[in-house]
Amino acid sequence: MRNLKKLALGFVIALGLMANAHAAGGGLAWDKAPNKTNDLGALQNGAKLFVNYCLNCHSAAFMRYNRLKDIGLTEQQIKDNLLFATDRVGDNMKVALDPVLAKDWFGKNPPDLTLMARSRSGHGGTGADYLYTYLRTYYRDSTKPTGWNNLALPNVGMPNPLWELQGEREPIFEDKEEHGHKVQIFKGWKQTKPGTMTPLQYDQAIGDLVGYMQWMAEPAQNTRVRIGVWVLIFLSVFTFIAWRLNAAYWKDIK
Repeated sequence: MRNLKKLALGFVIALGLMANAHAAGGGLAWDKAPNKTNDLGALQNGAKLFVNYCLNCHSAAFMRYNRLKDIGLTEQQIKDNLLFATDRVGDNMKVALDPVLAKDWFGKNPPDLTLMARSRSGHGGTGADYLYTYLRTYYRDSTKPTGWNNLALPNVGMPNPLWELQGEREPIFEDKEEHGHKVQIFKGWKQTKPGTMTPLQYDQAIGDLVGYMQWMAEPAQNTRVRIGVWVLIFLSVFTFIAWRLNAAYWKDIK
């Protein structure tokens, strides 16, 4: 048992050292995404951003448009604001982009985004944290075929789909020497061209978009959490009742 505890402690320490080494080596720490899965207004705005900026190249083939009624939209609102000309409200969110052309343009076919907020979790945080960081760390890079690069995903094949909203920025690095090696530490951003949104407005918009993608990955998650709380309360009450019944049943038996 003692050896097992030592092994587990060593494993935890090793993970901590790996995370510290990653940060010290210039790796980008993920920002914490705001939790907006219960904010209907934010989810509706996120759905609008998703349809207008993401659904042109990426699909969400496991989500139907009419499921958006769960975030407070009416069927008519979905038809008027979120559907393309050939789509119907009961259709899946599929994209008309030819996979062959997409591979030629971007190097690979853009992935489906239905479960992206759940599948991209890692040592840096949740999938929502990754997406929130990724969509806010694009910068211009003339050495890349698309003209764009990303701190969270270096050498990214996708250009910045929201550059008109965010504008154009350059990352600021500071050179440091650690353990005999020179590393670049990210220090911040320099705005080179303004967008249609201020930095604060853009961060809020990305929070709405990521919140929608988080909801889309599991639309029933809020219901699941609410039911889970009531189940735990019921089990707690039932456990107390069972304990008292057991005490009453055995009180005269020694």
